[in-house]
Amino acid sequence: MSRTQRTNEGHGRLGSVLSGIAVALGCVLFLGGFVWGAFLYQPYTVPTGSMTPTIGSGDRVLAQRIDGDEVRRGDVVVFEQSTWGDLPMVKRVVGIGGDRIACCKDGKLTVNGKEVAEPYLPEGKGAAATGIPATTVPKGRLFLLGDERSGSLDSSVHLGDGEHGSVPRDAVQARVDAVAWPMDKFGMLERPDGFADMSGGISEPGPLRMMVIAIVAGMVLVLGGAAYGPVAKRMGRRRAGSRAQETAGVG
Repeated sequence: MSRTQRTNEGHGRLGSVLSGIAVALGCVLFLGGFVWGAFLYQPYTVPTGSMTPTIGSGDRVLAQRIDGDEVRRGDVVVFEQSTWGDLPMVKRVVGIGGDRIACCKDGKLTVNGKEVAEPYLPEGKGAAATGIPATTVPKGRLFLLGDERSGSLDSSVHLGDGEHGSVPRDAVQARVDAVAWPMDKFGMLERPDGFADMSGGISEPGPLRMMVIAIVAGMVLVLGGAAYGPVAKRMGRRRAGSRAQETAGVG
């Protein structure tokens, strides 16, 4: 056997080993990303337009399962409150226990006397439909508003229900991290800076972005590793054909 043939066989064996490793690693990343996501995230369909334009009616969202104690101001959460309805609802947290909520000063929501910038509101719409009288959120509870204030059945509407329209922290099931459908709205939800300098700050994004990267990287490795064999065989046949032509020409 010639030196060239031995070298080509060695390269072929090394390529096969590397392609096998790529496929195995790709499977781990691809499947691991899905399992990780299924463990931490829950898909929801938003039934109303009360969170427009952030989330529209019928949009599919991905929400990270969290404990109510992890909720921060500005979070968009999924929760259930029997006095509000029988289905999971999606609203934005604008106040936590001890906060004094009011609206509107200069057309803006105030939390503990501080005006809050709310860039997520519909363009040209105010911070409240009819105003919110100064209200203190009871300890261990949350004050929630929809981004579409004029059509949202939220804490401002339930002020007379008791507990100043708030809901308990343990009513929260998950925090929305991203819109998954429709595709033209696909993307991560921005954390609002208007609450960033308040006590407790704002929440950090969940690991969804890392999961997506792992799934995509795994898919690339699996496809690349699986494609190595056919590509290598085709290139080997071309090289063999070239050598045969060169040998015939010399003869």
